[in-house]
Amino acid sequence: MLDLKVTKKVNRVVVAVFDGLRPDMVRPDLTPNILRVALKGEWFREARSVFPSVTRVATTSIATGAPPAVHGVVGNSFYFPDVLKNRIFDTSNSTDIFIAETALDGHYIGSATFGDQLAKAGKSLHVVHAGSAGSAYSINPRAKQNGHWTFSIHGETATQTPVAVQEAIERFGPLPAKELPKLKDQDYAARVMTDIVLPRRPDVALVWFSEPDTSFHYLELGSEGSLAGLRNSDRAFGIILDAIELMPDSDEVAVIVASDHGQISTERALPLFDQAIQAGMSIGRGHDLHNKSLVATTGSSGEVRLLSGDQVDLERMAGWLMDHPDVSHVFTRDKNGVEGTIAGTLSLNAVGQTHARSADLMYILRSDVSLDRYGLPGLGLLMPGDVAPGGGYHGGVNPYELNTVLIASHEASFARGESNHRPAGIIDIGPTILDLLGLPKAATMLGISLTEPAKSEAQRVSFETTKGNFIQQIMCVEEEGRRLILHGGHL
Repeated sequence: MLDLKVTKKVNRVVVAVFDGLRPDMVRPDLTPNILRVALKGEWFREARSVFPSVTRVATTSIATGAPPAVHGVVGNSFYFPDVLKNRIFDTSNSTDIFIAETALDGHYIGSATFGDQLAKAGKSLHVVHAGSAGSAYSINPRAKQNGHWTFSIHGETATQTPVAVQEAIERFGPLPAKELPKLKDQDYAARVMTDIVLPRRPDVALVWFSEPDTSFHYLELGSEGSLAGLRNSDRAFGIILDAIELMPDSDEVAVIVASDHGQISTERALPLFDQAIQAGMSIGRGHDLHNKSLVATTGSSGEVRLLSGDQVDLERMAGWLMDHPDVSHVFTRDKNGVEGTIAGTLSLNAVGQTHARSADLMYILRSDVSLDRYGLPGLGLLMPGDVAPGGGYHGGVNPYELNTVLIASHEASFARGESNHRPAGIIDIGPTILDLLGLPKAATMLGISLTEPAKSEAQRVSFETTKGNFIQQIMCVEEEGRRLILHGGHL
């Protein structure tokens, strides 16, 4: 059991995560219920995700209170030869995660989570997850061991506690069929929260809405379908808020609303690695790794690693990327805290990618803050795949990818109806939950509790490297031992 030396502020905490929600889309016509919380609570306007700003990396950062340099989930997919040598590891895939946990003796996510800290103190955590199986796993990777409870919309095989799914099906019938937008998934998740979870009064209850992220990807950010998905998730959240407010001790319940990352629109698809292969590079992708010098993952950002090649192959790849007009950033392993080991590249250290699992090289495709066809700022590129040009994407360092929703409400712990512009991030969510319950954060958690004022003055720092006409920048803020990425720049 933990030595409880922190003053307890609340009896329980309820967390609602809206996957992919940008702060500028929290509006009265779309999210009146999120704004209900904002009117009573404190909105951390400068909250930031991590790099890469993708869901499973961000989920693990929420759970561990730390960036990927600490927890080791360094991408939504990445080459992980300690686990799989013949193909790319997929963090959304339950089978891949099981293989990883077996190969790593249960240390796929090696750093402590807020769920672990709760369990040490004999506290309960119930999760209702409407997102991917991998994300449901990452938010509490030791749920079964900790005696916790996780419901996944993907069924019994997508959770360590299948009894949670069995209970829901017994109460509400079969899990919803696939649709877009995923309206029924969010409705089902809300029913599980209000009818099963909240009556049990767990110390922490977390609901994860997969909308608007899914519809942003496949229906475009400003489309009627996407807005319908967002409105419906907010309506489902409103039902949960109503249930909380009816509790006799509702004033002892803190509510946190968050998103894991934002999204930007895409203007066209870029077959980057097809072009690289045509330029003479030997690059493997997916399952096609045999006899390749390098292995790469795709997206609006991704990684490149040495496979059978040598440093010359990596240097050639880095140079080619820096010469490409549609590449904005190239990172390699650290040389001096700013520069990477390959001339012209930035250090992976600048963006929190110094874990042993981190890649040899990471890249980001070009984006800017131009308006998309719906009048929303943020426009970039993606690689060919299941998201069509025009659809939403994330993973880079555009401010509209990195800026997240983070609102916390409890009368004695947060300002009422105020905007706070102090540095904050998704890595602060876990430590804040623990502090509200009077529990210490784990030693590996770099995030801080947002219930307390800053103990030091924030310092803005920038990192810049050049090679010929290629100029790249990363702007960050540092405070209380943590670094938060504000945005990137490219000239």
